[in-house]
Amino acid sequence: MSSGRILFVAAVAALGGILFGYDTAVISGTTRIVADQFSLSELSKGWYVGCALIGSILGVSIAGMLSDFLGRKKTMLISAIMFSVSAIGCAVCWDFASLVVFRIIGGFGIGVVSIVSPVYISEVSPAERRGTMVSMYQLAVTMGFLLAYLVNYLVLTGADTESSDSALMGRMFDSEYWRGMLGMETIPDLLFLILIFFIPESPRWLLVRGQRQDNKEEWKALREPGILKAVLVGAAIAILGQFMGVNAVLYYGPEIFQDAGLSSEGSMFSTILVGAVNMGTTVIALLIIDKVGRKQLVWWGVGGMIICLVAIGTYFLWGNALGLGTTFLLVFFLLYVFCTAISISAVVFVLLSEMYPNRVRGLAMSIAGLALWIGTYLIGQLTPWMLGTLSPGVTFFLFAFMCLPYLYIMYKHIPETTGKTLEEIESYWKSKN
Repeated sequence: MSSGRILFVAAVAALGGILFGYDTAVISGTTRIVADQFSLSELSKGWYVGCALIGSILGVSIAGMLSDFLGRKKTMLISAIMFSVSAIGCAVCWDFASLVVFRIIGGFGIGVVSIVSPVYISEVSPAERRGTMVSMYQLAVTMGFLLAYLVNYLVLTGADTESSDSALMGRMFDSEYWRGMLGMETIPDLLFLILIFFIPESPRWLLVRGQRQDNKEEWKALREPGILKAVLVGAAIAILGQFMGVNAVLYYGPEIFQDAGLSSEGSMFSTILVGAVNMGTTVIALLIIDKVGRKQLVWWGVGGMIICLVAIGTYFLWGNALGLGTTFLLVFFLLYVFCTAISISAVVFVLLSEMYPNRVRGLAMSIAGLALWIGTYLIGQLTPWMLGTLSPGVTFFLFAFMCLPYLYIMYKHIPETTGKTLEEIESYWKSKN
């Protein structure tokens, strides 16, 4: 394929990241009003945030095998259909139980697309540009975050919460505006759904399709010592990355800002700033990842994350005594997002999509993705309890501490993959046998 054609097909696959990001971040603007409308306890509120992650775990568990069997393109199509069902269902749901069901369906789509889109992009990209191309997926994720924050802000500021209009559209954008926030995902999803029909199947998948071993042989290959090590360290960085605070900020950012003293609209606007920094920094990461290297970005970025998390924890524990204002909190939140976006967020999907041999890539990615989504689910469930019981200050100090084992694994066990072909990376892991 020509360079322009490769860029187009990678961009289409990356659109799945917009849906991933939107579906993940939109929840932050709906949590309080949904909790009030349905009289949710703290645990129930955590379930509302985390239920989609159950779907993600289910989706990621079968995404690799599904994409190995059906192909990458058809699997992306399935995820697009799941997003449509979820967005429409959330907009028209009739009670809390049905809302949860439709969120789980959307989570299933997230789990599938989080595996198949990076794999597809990795397989169609030349080695010297693979980091940049796969990072397009992470850029799309941040675009989804920002889109969700903008939609949440616009819907909130335009809503007449005292409206008695019982028609669906009136409820969606006034009295029950969370329906509009969740339902607006239908628009980017339809674009993704249509454009999938204009891209080819992955050439590497087509190449190995005729040589495809049965499922037992794939699991046997995963147990080979070198490949097993790659799977284990991939799963380790996937799950540890979720305990370093990023998803707590994305899911509960507005509540954290409100607890710090900002108004509802002020906290929502601050979250837009978080989304804008996240997206802008990812553009920088996309431009330099194939020049600087994966591991260098992680060293500097995670080091900065630790400093910022300690500063945020200090604000919540001793901010009044030290005379620290909300500007201090916002600055270090934005710096934290910058450090995260240029390091672990930009690097993780690139590394996971290129670490494994062609013959087991889908299955191995599912295992790493499963670890990632289990970590994400635990954070979604535990963060409200941690913020309420341990206090925000202690919570952010714990996030800072969890950065240390991540750095150790990256230093000790992950090779630098920048500029190497997928076959060269496979040879490295086999040499560890």
